[in-house]
Amino acid sequence: MISNFEQVHNYYERLVFEEVLRRAPRWPNMTSDMLADVACVALNRLPARYVRHDVDLMFYLTEHERHAIELSLEAALDFGYNFVKDRSAKAGA
Repeated sequence: MISNFEQVHNYYERLVFEEVLRRAPRWPNMTSDMLADVACVALNRLPARYVRHDVDLMFYLTEHERHAIELSLEAALDFGYNFVKDRSAKAGA
C-alpha cells in the first residue's frame, strides 16, 4: 500500500505565515530571521491541526469554533511579536 502524505500539513502554518507577513510593516526593525522566529513562537502556542485540505476543516467547524480559531491566532501572533521584540532588545542591551 502506498500513501501520499505530501498534502498533509498543519492548518495554522499558512495562516500564521500570511499574517506575519501582513503585520511585518508595523515592525520595521524586525529582520527576516526575526519574522521567522515570530512564526515559530506563534505556531508553538497554537494546537496542531493537521489536515489534507484546509477547506475540509473549515467546512466542519461551527461559527463559534471559527471565531475561537481567529482569537487564538490573534493572541499567538501578538505574543510572538512581543516575545521576539523583547528577546532581541535584551540581546542588544
